[in-house]
Amino acid sequence: MLELLKRPAVLAGVVLSTGLIASAQTMPQPGTVSYVEGHASIDGRAIPSGSLRSTVVNTGQTLSTGMGSKAEMLLTPGVVLRIGNDSAVRMVAPSLTNTQVALTRGTAMVEVDQISPENRLAVSDQNANIRLEKTGLYSFSANPPMVAVYDGKADVQVGDRTADVGKGRELMLQANARLKTEKFDRDQQGDLYAWSKLRSEYMSEANGYSAETILAYDPGWWYGTGWYWNPYFDSWAFVPGAGYLYSPFGFGFFAPGYAYYGGHGFYGHGYYGGRHYAGAVSGFRGAPPAVAHAGGFSGGFHGGGFGGFGGGGFHGGGGRR
Repeated sequence: MLELLKRPAVLAGVVLSTGLIASAQTMPQPGTVSYVEGHASIDGRAIPSGSLRSTVVNTGQTLSTGMGSKAEMLLTPGVVLRIGNDSAVRMVAPSLTNTQVALTRGTAMVEVDQISPENRLAVSDQNANIRLEKTGLYSFSANPPMVAVYDGKADVQVGDRTADVGKGRELMLQANARLKTEKFDRDQQGDLYAWSKLRSEYMSEANGYSAETILAYDPGWWYGTGWYWNPYFDSWAFVPGAGYLYSPFGFGFFAPGYAYYGGHGFYGHGYYGGRHYAGAVSGFRGAPPAVAHAGGFSGGFHGGGFGGFGGGGFHGGGGRR
């Protein structure tokens, strides 16, 4: 994969004051821990601060959070598992074509931004095996065992019984319970939902920064769909191989080919996360100033005013419309 490293550079006519350039990097395997808020451990061993880039939950190991804590783990490219307060999840299979985890305590959410027919994504919850069939957002509880689909579709198997769970439906997973889905209020979202939404927004911002840098430096370094390390955000960024897509929360993820110069921004539509933005921006979440090539991104992605997906501002400026 690709790593954005820090060192001063003037590349392809672009001056990036953060000094981000590209170099080859191995893609993180499913099970890589990408973020921790509070305290988390693997098989009871605390995860050291600053080690997230190389911390992996291997087959048979369990990622756990303490009270008041949350953790995020990468699965296949574009798929993220997040666990809530006092929760635990065991890695069953970390293959790209067979990715399975088991929720053993607490709560979890899975954000699926991209899925291929070759991907088999599954979550075990007590006696149930839940396969995630489509892009979307899935919520799980271990006590009582339950799956809720905010968006997408899940195929549930409990023993020799099966059920499909679609958007806006939930299913209790007790061994002897009837497999009958019920409608739930998707506006009742809870703390883990809110945290997942915020983390999805940060991942989208890291995507934009990474895609801009890849394009500005040398598109020849592009290796396609995957997780790319972004040191400015100190996190992995999901970058699709082509085109663009949106998370179930409405935040955008763009391939470098859609981040073109000339002041138009990504795809030239003036939208981010399904919302329209207008006006210039003085900065991008506190990022250092940067000067873009030939007015690219309308004066720079960071500091000089991000042109904002078609000339509109980004998180500020003229505000949302």
